[in-house]
Amino acid sequence: MRSFPDILEEYDFLEGDERYRLLIELGRELEPMPEALKTDATLVRGCSASVWVYPTRLEDGRLHFLADSNAAITKGIVALVLAAVQDRPAREVAACDITAALAPFELSRQLSSNRTQGVPNMIALIKETAARYAAG
Repeated sequence: MRSFPDILEEYDFLEGDERYRLLIELGRELEPMPEALKTDATLVRGCSASVWVYPTRLEDGRLHFLADSNAAITKGIVALVLAAVQDRPAREVAACDITAALAPFELSRQLSSNRTQGVPNMIALIKETAARYAAG
């Protein structure tokens, strides 16, 4: 997975449709999520497309997320959100202002509201999960 700063740098360089292509490419680069993990329990509520997020804890306490979506652009947004927090310690993820990290991408200006409406729910799920892991 590309680093968050690298993605932002590339995104800033691009315009219009090229930004959509970058999001789609990021989605394609997501680690595959096994079908067995795509359940009602891992489904993110409030998304126009189906989005699944499954957290795992690495041996050293860092969090690793598997995720998928049935829509290409949405899957790219999922990949972007995960790039901000992937493989970081649970405490860091819980404290991370993911919304602020995503602000430079101006997703609400680039995408329709139904593409971005589930993003706050996905962020909340990730942060709640991280807080639970951080608490032990």
